[in-house]
Parts: sequence; C-alpha cells; structure tokens
Amino acid sequence: MADTYITRNGLEKLKVDLSELKKHKKVMSGEIDEARQKGDLKENAEYHSAKEKLSEIMGRISRIEEQLAGARIIDDIKVAKDEVQIGVKVTVEEKSSREESEWILVGPAESDPATGRISVHAPLAQGLLGHKVGEEVKVDLPAGCKTFKILRTVPAL
Repeated sequence: MADTYITRNGLEKLKVDLSELKKHKKVMSGEIDEARQKGDLKENAEYHSAKEKLSEIMGRISRIEEQLAGARIIDDIKVAKDEVQIGVKVTVEEKSSREESEWILVGPAESDPATGRISVHAPLAQGLLGHKVGEEVKVDLPAGCKTFKILRTVPAL
C-alpha cells in the first residue's frame, strides 16, 4: 500500500468524512430494506436507486479507509530549506511569459488547484520536486514543455 501524504487537518477531515459516510450508509441500508418490502424488485426504481447510491458510498468509504491506512502526516516530515518538496509553498516564474505563480505541494487527498494546492503527483509538481531555489527547470506539461525558475520556497504546513 502506498503512503498517502496528508496534513493533520486533512487527516481529521478524512476521518469526519468517513464517519458521515458510514452514517449515510446506515440510512441507505434502511431505504433499501423499505424499498425491498414494496414488492417486485425488477421494476422497483426506489430499490435500484438506493442500491446504486449504497454502492457509491461503499466505494468512497473503501477509498478513504485505504488513504487512512497509508496516511503519513506531512507535518512530521522534515522540510529542507530552499528545496521543492511536499509541504512547501513554491513560487515559480514561467520563463517565456515571466508570469509568477505560487503552489503548495500536498498529497493527492488534499489537492485543490483552485486554492493553490496541487498534488505532488501533478505534472508541474513532479517536474519541480527536488530542485532548489534559483534553478531553472524544464517541465513537461499537458500543454507542452515549459521552463520555470524557482524563486522561493517556504514551509507551508
């Protein structure tokens, strides 16, 4: 099982999500029982809908339990100064446009590009990981190869 890198806050959020999903699972099981009592299951839309929702919930529960089983707290990882790694906010300049951007590198469970948090598995993060402030790095992105200069890194978590 692969490690799931996550912050303490992210870990707590996953635990809350898991608890809510388990409660919802019980509700859905009750709905399935009620729908089952209504007769012929072949044409019972409520029954099939509830079964589908329960299956989706079970899948989400399974994924969260897997993440929790392999959870490794980012806060406990020693962050190297001036190096791009998980748990760091990195500021880069795209060389051709001279546009600056900032990203916090997090585990996949906490990735939210809209808020500046990208997974260490994202192409940009993969290209920057391990490089130091001042380096220029060519990164293969879905939109093509781009060169970035690493301007600064600071612990973010």
